[in-house]
Amino acid sequence: MTIAAETDLYAPVKAFLEGQGYEVKAEIHGCDLVAVRAGEPLVVVELKKRFTLELLLQGVDRLAVTDAVYLAVPQPGRKASGPSPYDSDVRKLCRRLGLGLLVVDPARAEARRVEVLLDPVPYTPRKDRKRTTRLLGEHARRAGDPNRGGSTRVPIVTAYRQDALRIARLLRGGPLAIAALRKAGAPADVAAILQRNVYGWFERVGRGTYGLSEAGLRGIDSFAHALAEEEPAEA
Repeated sequence: MTIAAETDLYAPVKAFLEGQGYEVKAEIHGCDLVAVRAGEPLVVVELKKRFTLELLLQGVDRLAVTDAVYLAVPQPGRKASGPSPYDSDVRKLCRRLGLGLLVVDPARAEARRVEVLLDPVPYTPRKDRKRTTRLLGEHARRAGDPNRGGSTRVPIVTAYRQDALRIARLLRGGPLAIAALRKAGAPADVAAILQRNVYGWFERVGRGTYGLSEAGLRGIDSFAHALAEEEPAEA
């Protein structure tokens, strides 16, 4: 069996549901497949050759008539493009919308040709309190709004980077001891930032004393906008 068209998905999905006692019929009021079993909500299955936004929107629309809506796609090949039904984000999205997900693998024996990845059940996501705390903490620590929403492939100015920039500006006039940096207004965790040296901006020149590297000088220029709302610190 090969799947060259959406209609090729119909027979194996129909056989799968009939094996569970459903009466299956195709193309009823725009639904690709409708299955009925006595005393239970009807089942609607939408068929597509690959997982697409159009398929997802069709599934959401069918939720107006039943809670038992499945999306069915073929087993993705090695050269398949677009999202895979096995992607965790795809399954998470379907679960959040309350949609079921079926995969049809023509290479399997007929009895195992349809795999149920998800059943349509009501979804109430639990909030991740740790992530919420991190978001609020970063929002509170970040000075101003130095980034542009939707940016890709550009360094993001985080609160940590802003702290590193504050230290770099203090060191622009020459090496300083950690104690002197604290006195000059460096962040409370200045020692940890210097020791980690995430961006390669700092150089240890003596016990507890640090200077600015060439990368640090370039960093100050590259991210000058990140602390534009603050007065330049004096070493």
